[in-house]
Amino acid sequence: MSRPQPAGEEPPAHLDDVPPVPSAEEVAAELEAVAYPAEPADPAHPADPVGEEPEDRRHPSTVGGLLYLFVLAAGATGVFIAWSGDWRLGVRWIGGALVGAAAFRLVLPRRDAGMLAVRHRLLDCLLLGGVGAVLLFLAQTIPNQPGT
Repeated sequence: MSRPQPAGEEPPAHLDDVPPVPSAEEVAAELEAVAYPAEPADPAHPADPVGEEPEDRRHPSTVGGLLYLFVLAAGATGVFIAWSGDWRLGVRWIGGALVGAAAFRLVLPRRDAGMLAVRHRLLDCLLLGGVGAVLLFLAQTIPNQPGT
């Protein structure tokens, strides 16, 4: 424990090497500088004007993004079919959509896979294909219940 220094006394010599504690404002300014670094001024590439939002895109930017929309549409179709009464056909649509997504993920490179690329290619393919295959298997093998 150190005792407070009376006014007018010099601190001990061993404290000369200790840097001063920064104030809360200095810490906040340093954290903001790290979180939001200033971009270097480049006359060849002027920055976007302040206050203007970038234009929203209404189309996928990769082939995988377009294929993802097809997979999503097939899955939604399967949910609708299952909801409307034929649950086996609906589950087959969902399983087929997932198996198709696994096949798309397998053949597309990461930069083109879009939303199909979530993890490593092998893990994505195993999860999508595995769940799709299990759904297809269950839709085929679950026996009909009496009274349906």
